[in-house]
Amino acid sequence: MSQHRARKRFGQNFLHDKAVILRIINAICPRKGDNVVEIGPGQGALTTLLLDELGEMNAVELDRDLVPILEKNCAPHGRLNIHNVDALKFDFSSLAKEASSLRVVGNLPYNISTPLIFHLLTQASFICDMYFMLQREVVERLAAQPGNKTYGRLSIMVQYHCEVENLFIVGPESFDPMPKIDSAIVRLTPRSKPAVKVNDEALFAKVVTQAFSQRRKTIRNTLKPYMSGDEISSLGIDPSLRAEVLDLEIFARLTNYIGANQLAAE
Repeated sequence: MSQHRARKRFGQNFLHDKAVILRIINAICPRKGDNVVEIGPGQGALTTLLLDELGEMNAVELDRDLVPILEKNCAPHGRLNIHNVDALKFDFSSLAKEASSLRVVGNLPYNISTPLIFHLLTQASFICDMYFMLQREVVERLAAQPGNKTYGRLSIMVQYHCEVENLFIVGPESFDPMPKIDSAIVRLTPRSKPAVKVNDEALFAKVVTQAFSQRRKTIRNTLKPYMSGDEISSLGIDPSLRAEVLDLEIFARLTNYIGANQLAAE
């Protein structure tokens, strides 16, 4: 492959371990006709193998110096449509021919992984599934269950929209340059309908954020701007609990109650 020095400002760590790359391909199981977009393809280590199966795919790559390298490396394998844009601002739904048709793959730069996932969730109705290489701790947060110390806002908001599967860990030696931490592969599968019934998704996001704003405090204290401890109790929820032990159903119950009160007050 052509040489390109990884750039810190783009958070680049190029995957070079062939065994890991094949394991990712096996997890994705690409088939001809699949509508795949890869975010941050780098020099095409994964892209070339995807193209071998697909024949044609899309890629979003911010580093314009990588574009000619990608084109050269991928040309023998199939047709790669490169979008030289910032993935955080890209309209992924523009690539989807129909609902739930887009398959998204990426070795995401650590510095933008969380905002990028939230950006993709706004377009989840067009997405079939997503496979991401992320920091191991981020994947653990995505998959965390109530009561786990890594469970938080990210866990709830992603699990509300998607099924989350922590597939496998990838060590630092699989990258160039080597990061100082482990990575992991996660599969996110958007749900046909959200995990719980929420009447106002924007309010749900605000309530979850507020509840986790001070992790060590009870929801009686953190949710004071929205409701009293007695109101929390009236919903069959112990107000002395912390947010980290509450499941999606409880957050939905709290949100729908707050929303109904706000409507009644208007």
